Amino acid sequence: MTSKVWFITGSSKGFGHVWAEAALARGDRVAATARDTGTLADLVAKYGDNIAAIKLDVTDKKAVDAAIAEAHKRFGRLDVVINNAGYGHFGAIEEVSEQEARDQIETNVFGALWVTQAALPIMRAQRSGHIIQISSIGGVNAFASLGLYHASKWALEAFSQSLNLEVAEFGIHVTLVEPGGFSTDWSGASAKTSKAIEAYAPARAAMADRRSRAVAGDPDATGPAMLEIVDAAEPPLRVFFGDGGLPMIKQEYANRIALWEKWDHVSIEAQGAKKNRKAA
Repeated sequence: MTSKVWFITGSSKGFGHVWAEAALARGDRVAATARDTGTLADLVAKYGDNIAAIKLDVTDKKAVDAAIAEAHKRFGRLDVVINNAGYGHFGAIEEVSEQEARDQIETNVFGALWVTQAALPIMRAQRSGHIIQISSIGGVNAFASLGLYHASKWALEAFSQSLNLEVAEFGIHVTLVEPGGFSTDWSGASAKTSKAIEAYAPARAAMADRRSRAVAGDPDATGPAMLEIVDAAEPPLRVFFGDGGLPMIKQEYANRIALWEKWDHVSIEAQGAKKNRKAA
């Protein structure tokens, strides 16, 4: 198997660190980015020249462009780009401040957009590449107290689906990875929380109870899964990580279809079809 070159954002811990090590352990080369490159010292010590530890804040577009250029200059190509940098923001819609909303979108949407845009010219020239966007079960469903997080992941899902249609002719693949609950610090130290409004305490409590009853997955188990995706001749546009995503989304989509069908008479009226039929 030909060695691949990876560019992974948010590699300091959690999924990003796991995937960087999985790639390095099999002999691939990785440009691993983090706000604090000291968090990558263990990988640098173990894998030496096969890893480039790059300091990066994905909300800084110029820094993103420079990081992609640095990785390309160092390793000569880009085969896999993983947009993993991001965080969860907890807060009811009324609770979220303007700055909190902007910060969530800046990191989770624009950060991924800047990295994607910077990588595409290189991949188009290669006529190959794989862009992997780390979405969430929250990118295809929504729950109380996470509205802005969901908004960011739904936006990522949308622009990535369009991207997939745009770049297929260049030999570039796009995959949205949609993890469920895993034992990372996504809801811990990495998360941000709005100032609470007491009226929403019951909704917060219900969400906390739901999360407390969920069985968290092991992040280390996602390493082989990610390798299988990047090695696939025809990788999926979407794939869940964890066993809870598929049953949840089957029910969600069944509910949506039932609701659309229930109100389809209004949809038809809005088109003017009912009036036109009477006129005929």
